Amino acid sequence: MFLEMKVRGLALDPLSNMPIIILKDEEDKRSLPIWVGIFEANAIALELEKIATPRPMTHDLIKNVLVGLESQVHKVVVTELREDTFYAVIWVERDGRIISIDSRPSDALALALRVDCPIFVEDEVLKSSKLAANMSDRVTSEELRKWLDGLNDEDMGRYKM
Repeated sequence: MFLEMKVRGLALDPLSNMPIIILKDEEDKRSLPIWVGIFEANAIALELEKIATPRPMTHDLIKNVLVGLESQVHKVVVTELREDTFYAVIWVERDGRIISIDSRPSDALALALRVDCPIFVEDEVLKSSKLAANMSDRVTSEELRKWLDGLNDEDMGRYKM
């Protein structure tokens, strides 16, 4: 079962200073933080801010290639969390054929924002994410969960959607 989510914003993990993409469901009841690299966060921030670059960035290039091939991205799905690594799939249609493309979640999300397609998260990923948080270092996990639960629109800065 999939749950549709939106990129709610970007934040910095106060413990590691790593960027986090915050996905939230429509009712703002469930969230999924995904830690990404600085370059991936920058690609997402550029699109959230609608900042045009002088030349196409990688995700813009992918969008342009898909458009040139008369393909359409139907959705991206965060499909799995295995050994602290998230996995995603980009679902593309071309000539009536549906193609699944393995992807890092950060790349799938950056592309989804550019082509304005829905973002889904597998229920098991949400459950695994909570379970993984419970199994990790309790003090760190509790501090981080408390910090994530306390995020509001101002904390999302200029990247909120």
